[in-house]
Amino acid sequence: MSVWPAWEVREDEGSTSWFNVRLEFADGARVDALAVVGEGGVSVEDVRAQPALSLDDLAVLADWIEDPLFEACGLAAEPTDGSEGATASRRARPPWPRGIEGRWLLAQEYRAAQEEGVDPVLAVMSATGHSRRKSLRMISQARDAGFLTPRHARR
Repeated sequence: MSVWPAWEVREDEGSTSWFNVRLEFADGARVDALAVVGEGGVSVEDVRAQPALSLDDLAVLADWIEDPLFEACGLAAEPTDGSEGATASRRARPPWPRGIEGRWLLAQEYRAAQEEGVDPVLAVMSATGHSRRKSLRMISQARDAGFLTPRHARR
C-alpha cells in the first residue's frame, strides 16, 4: 500500500487532509482511492478498483486504509497502556453497535426524530457519527430488517 498527500485545508485550529491511496495485490488487482482524514476519522471520497470491489469490500475499505493513513499523517500513536492507541483518542462517541442491535437502535432514533418533527436522517447521522451516505445505507438496512416501514408503497 502506498499513501501520498493530495492537499490540505486548514480552518481555525483544525485541518482536513486528502490523500491518494493505492493498494496493489499480488494477483494484479489494484485499488486507487481518494481518502479524507479529518476530525471525524477517515472517509473515502473516490474509489477506482480493477477488478471491481464487492459491496462488502467497499464497505470496509476505510478500515483497510485507516492505519496507513494515520501513519502518513503522523497521527498513529503507540499504545502505552494496552489500549487501542490513536483510534480510541480520536473517537468522540462509542462505536455504534453492529448487526441487529445497531439496526434496532437506529430505527428507534429514526422514529423518535420523526415524532419530534426533525429530520430523521440528521438524527441518525448525529447518533451514529457517520456520514449522510453511510447513515442512509444503515437506514436502508434497518428497513430491510423490518424495523422501519418501507420507503415507498408498492403498487
